[in-house]
Amino acid sequence: MNQFQAGKYISQGYYSSFEPGNINRTWNVTDLELMNLLSKADRYIGRLDMYSNYVNIDLFIQMHIAKEATLSSKIEGTQTNVEESFLREAEVSNEKRNDWEEVQNYIQAMNQAVEMLKELPFSSRLIRKTHKTLLTGVRGNTKQPGEFRKSQNWIGGATLADAVFVPPVHTAIGNLMSDLEQFANDELNHLPDLLKIGIIHYQFETIHPFLDGNGRVGRLLITLYLVNKNILKQPVLYLSDFFEKHRMLYYDNLMRARLNNDLVQWLKFFLAGIIETAQQGVSTLDAILKLKQEVEIEIKTLKGRADDALIILNFLYTHPIIDVTKVEELIGKSNVTSYKLIADLEKMGILEEITNSQRNRIFAFRKYIYLFD
Repeated sequence: MNQFQAGKYISQGYYSSFEPGNINRTWNVTDLELMNLLSKADRYIGRLDMYSNYVNIDLFIQMHIAKEATLSSKIEGTQTNVEESFLREAEVSNEKRNDWEEVQNYIQAMNQAVEMLKELPFSSRLIRKTHKTLLTGVRGNTKQPGEFRKSQNWIGGATLADAVFVPPVHTAIGNLMSDLEQFANDELNHLPDLLKIGIIHYQFETIHPFLDGNGRVGRLLITLYLVNKNILKQPVLYLSDFFEKHRMLYYDNLMRARLNNDLVQWLKFFLAGIIETAQQGVSTLDAILKLKQEVEIEIKTLKGRADDALIILNFLYTHPIIDVTKVEELIGKSNVTSYKLIADLEKMGILEEITNSQRNRIFAFRKYIYLFD
């Protein structure tokens, strides 16, 4: 890996584009610090995945995806928070509607991609379908959703002439993405999967195959690869929070690999992100289980309404925003009974009214939401 050659700059007249070398090749890993980080990352991600064996993770998956959707979109400039992502469109203010729609697209793209992995391999086709869902109907919908770009793009700067980085020309994308796809699915390549996805993310961001949405797709691919390889049974690990907190280091390490052929430093940064994020994931799931136990003990004190309250609670784990209409639907009882149940849950501190209005009131399970903040 110390012999890594990132690629070469090719003159395109008044600017130069960077064409990366192929990654579907033999890799030799000799850096002991990198191997130590890899060992730690494997351990921590194993602990995180272990929860899938004895906890109904399905209850909490949508909160993990919603958190990732808001954080990944935040890196691109949106302002929607986790709580707002669960509101219906009519409940979102006009000034926040565009941001909300982008987050909804991300949630839909992740859910669809995880389902598609049951039938499609980790491939360019999967990536393009996911990109199409991500950009359709929102900002960027005029920039060829679901298609690799047919023109030059760039990163940083106002024009190609003063860009921080210019990815390869569009005519090279087909071969480069084919190489990436082969590398991802080459079972004879025995490079550890966490190093493979670190390289895949680096290569994808270097190719920058779309006119818009490359960052969000590139971050999403990390989780999809881990699920595809059964390293994670459920999509519960996302690196957007780590990349956002260390934004300059993220970009600097990507550029260092391109300019100085230092892929090892990028992989060390990437594995540090896996370790920190997996540790946080374990802590979050521990806190969820503790909260779940405490809340269920409280709910059992509700004479005559405990069973209905548990139905509402299980819904709140998947969708922590609710109104009286939804409560009526879930428990199959009258408006009056549903309001009484909401009042009980408010007194217990499980629900909190967030609209400050007398009509169309909306309630949030904030104790749960805060665990993902």
